Amino acid sequence: MFRFVIEDARKFKSAIDSVVALIDEGALDITPSGLVLKAMDPSQIAMVCFSMPKTAFVEYEVGDAVRVGLNFDNLSKILSRAQAGEKLEIAQEENKILIRFYEGKHKRSFKVPVLEMPLGAGREPNLVADCDIQMLGGTLKDHLRDAALVSTHVSLQAGSEGFKLECHGDSSDLLVEEEKDSPTLIKLTSTSPAKATFPLQYLEDISKGCPESAPITLHLKSNSPLKVEYEVEGAKLAYYLAPRIDSD
Repeated sequence: MFRFVIEDARKFKSAIDSVVALIDEGALDITPSGLVLKAMDPSQIAMVCFSMPKTAFVEYEVGDAVRVGLNFDNLSKILSRAQAGEKLEIAQEENKILIRFYEGKHKRSFKVPVLEMPLGAGREPNLVADCDIQMLGGTLKDHLRDAALVSTHVSLQAGSEGFKLECHGDSSDLLVEEEKDSPTLIKLTSTSPAKATFPLQYLEDISKGCPESAPITLHLKSNSPLKVEYEVEGAKLAYYLAPRIDSD
């Protein structure tokens, strides 16, 4: 059995929406130290790893660790009904999950079923990147909005001199260049040059949950999965996205 309370229900929705960007359903591990989820998207080319420590909650009561299958898309829709100032309680009641909003003596309760889910996505990939690029979430989203005018895929390139985002379409091309000392780059470290191409829609979905003013970090290695990390409302998100490998 478990029960936990979030001070601001709407902030918890922001964290959950970062998961919904890739999956509709998944298995959430509720442990004595916090919440953990690892899941692949339906296409099997992207993975989301979500964690939220118990310190993010005002109350957190968990006995033995338990795994519950949830429809996160439905959970997000329920959380969208949260009002300003409402706290959120989530608890296990037999084979259902209680979702309760409350403020003072006013309460609203939903119950959703626990889903039968296969085993989780397994271990998080052990990626050793050649380049780590950090910028504000709003900066990356602006670059991706530019790319959306041109193509469905974007190439990311980085090295000791800076970061580039490039794409080519039938009617136009785009090249975004950020030198290492650019004010829009928070941090850039490189052990060797790296370049890889990724589907734009996935990059948009992955970065969508990052607050405009929060750091987002890209871990890049040539023709290898991209790791994207950021935090939102006390939760840590890590995504892995497979590259497009062009045949010779």
